[in-house]
Amino acid sequence: MRTLALPVVVVLVLALVAGCARRQPPIASPRPAPPTIAPPPARTVPDPPPPPPPPARVEESVPVPSEPLAEDTIANRSLDDLNRDSPFKPVFFALDSAELDDAGRAVATANAQLLRKYPTWVITVEGHCDERGTAEYNLALGERRAVAVKTYLVSLGISPDRIRTVSYGKEFPFDPGHDEAAWAQNRRAHFVITSK
Repeated sequence: MRTLALPVVVVLVLALVAGCARRQPPIASPRPAPPTIAPPPARTVPDPPPPPPPPARVEESVPVPSEPLAEDTIANRSLDDLNRDSPFKPVFFALDSAELDDAGRAVATANAQLLRKYPTWVITVEGHCDERGTAEYNLALGERRAVAVKTYLVSLGISPDRIRTVSYGKEFPFDPGHDEAAWAQNRRAHFVITSK
């Protein structure tokens, strides 16, 4: 039995050696390329707008100042400041006229709305003229212009006690020029706030 075992062992060893010789080491295969991804199709629906930012947190113990209204800023100004940058617009007149035209009525109406907003204000309507004509003629014409504006304001419901009139004729021109453009600026009823 011993002789039989030896050839079996030899055959097994030879088979093992032959099997090892035939085996080749595995070859590393290259990694496959990543798949290409097609871009997404174009969107036909627009993106929704971003949500509004959350409101700021306000402590209850800290008072929050409110935004003053434009009227409040006007009401809080001094008379000098109000008259320097007046909320009232002047009413202009044609040559040798104290008649209110459509533009003049529109301006006087807007000024009446201001007087309604500030019911304690008292105004003076100053009548002015251009430099042509005598001093006496222009004083009378300036007075008629101031009275015409006052009458129109009263017809709109403004109390006559709140409107004073004065005429300066040609004495205080707004434009010192000596041409039609300057004269047109000087033919006016000017509004001055005299008390609040």
